[in-house]
Amino acid sequence: MELNDYRDFLLNTAETLLTIDSPSGFTHQVTAKAEEIARSLGYETRRTNKGGLIILVPGREKGMRIGLCAHIDTLGLMCRAVTEQGELMFTKIGGPQLPTLDGEYCRIYTRDGRVYTGTILSLSPAAHVFDDALTRPRDEQNMYVRLDEKVRNSADVQALGIEVGDYICVDPKTTVTDSGFLKSRFLDDKGSAACLLTLLKLMSDSGMRPRYDTEFHFTVYEEVSHGAATIPADLDELLAVDMGCVGLDLTCSEYQVSICAKDSAGPYDYELVSRLVRLAKDNDVDYAVDVYPHYTSDVAVAWHAGGDMKAALIGPGVHASHGMERTHADGMAETVKLTALYLECGVPDESIQ
Repeated sequence: MELNDYRDFLLNTAETLLTIDSPSGFTHQVTAKAEEIARSLGYETRRTNKGGLIILVPGREKGMRIGLCAHIDTLGLMCRAVTEQGELMFTKIGGPQLPTLDGEYCRIYTRDGRVYTGTILSLSPAAHVFDDALTRPRDEQNMYVRLDEKVRNSADVQALGIEVGDYICVDPKTTVTDSGFLKSRFLDDKGSAACLLTLLKLMSDSGMRPRYDTEFHFTVYEEVSHGAATIPADLDELLAVDMGCVGLDLTCSEYQVSICAKDSAGPYDYELVSRLVRLAKDNDVDYAVDVYPHYTSDVAVAWHAGGDMKAALIGPGVHASHGMERTHADGMAETVKLTALYLECGVPDESIQ
């Protein structure tokens, strides 16, 4: 498997997904793009009623049904009020670290299709004006969006068509460096989604198929904790591909695939985690095993919804999660490699050809 041949596709796909705004509940455009990519590779797709995407890949043999999942919804904001001065007050979608949003550019989407730009700021934004410019809390009560429009009051904002409930999407500032780093907001989890789409391309190009029938699920409500609630409960196994954590008390780096043994929802399936570790060891995959104390995934949602599958979690190491995130092409490639090994990808037999 020559993953180096797919490095450009991997990074370009990640960039494509990352530059499409898609906070939880506002994911129609990114779902359409992921579906377009999958169909261009020859795969059958279908949508869930909640807006998720399923890509069906026939296996070389019967006996099990395998699921892979990554989420393509992101963190974001929503307008909750408009002040008399024409400032947009907001509420969080998911768990963005609000102090990291101070000064970030954003886009506001109205329900009639208009898009405006703005900047997320503290209510004490000027060092030359406010005594508490450095100390005022950066939270929902003390931050707002400054519109790039001539607005002097709430009536001016209303005239633009901006209303309570409109989505405010943060500019991800996606950048790929010459040294192979991918830095952007929302690598959680569009980096992993790009890994799965790259695996689909690799299989399509080479004629490889997984051992068993496999469903690729791209969920759209993971950041608000019900993304995988509708994943079929009778899957035999589910592998969530989501960001790996980098930082305090963790061994994973941005250049590795992380295998999670336990997160805040509890341990993952022991046998499946052990199998992934063996596959990594036996095939020279650069990996780390870690425990994530402040993390949960689509697996917990699938289990709480009644799923009876074995399940595990892997993903490329991502630094500064829910802030200005960064990973490396190496970690993404190792994730593709381990996922392919897990699926036991191989050349299809004559009946499939």
